[in-house]
Amino acid sequence: MLAKFKKVVNIVSIGFLSLAILLAILLVGTRIFGFTPYTVLSGSMEPRFPVGSVVYVRKIDPAELQTRDVITYVIDGGTVVTHRIIEIIPDEEDASVLRFRTKGDNNNITDGEPIHSNNILGKVAFCLPLLGYVSHYIQTPPWTYFVIAIVLMMLLLAFIPDLLEKALAEEKSDDGQTDEKKE
Repeated sequence: MLAKFKKVVNIVSIGFLSLAILLAILLVGTRIFGFTPYTVLSGSMEPRFPVGSVVYVRKIDPAELQTRDVITYVIDGGTVVTHRIIEIIPDEEDASVLRFRTKGDNNNITDGEPIHSNNILGKVAFCLPLLGYVSHYIQTPPWTYFVIAIVLMMLLLAFIPDLLEKALAEEKSDDGQTDEKKE
């Protein structure tokens, strides 16, 4: 019975550990490869990037951007936006400065002011649908506490079979000593 319990706990632990490693790689580890993840919070780029997706953005020289590229940029107040370039406008005073007119695929009108090349965070490389919900839930209470509780429970479950096995072994050895004294 203890061996079966230990096997089940090991399988469940390996599953949770694998899931945790995968999430860590997808949400943090991609930065090692030059990608920054951002969660899609609005439907302006649907259906290509549904709400709750995570887009992975790679830095790029603004001069390499083309019309139809999807970029992520910062607007006033620090808000991060991901929209498609519909027009590239060279600056009239300085040809080395570019501005980009953008529009969400699901929007009827273009965005207000063109985006200055300094505000561009990068070009979207790929997207993973629904991962943004997981990221959001993990980072907000009470889900943060729930994840911590699961990790602690898995750690406890990993050690309980060994502790029980040790206690049973000690109990058997104590019973053996008691029987020898009676003889």
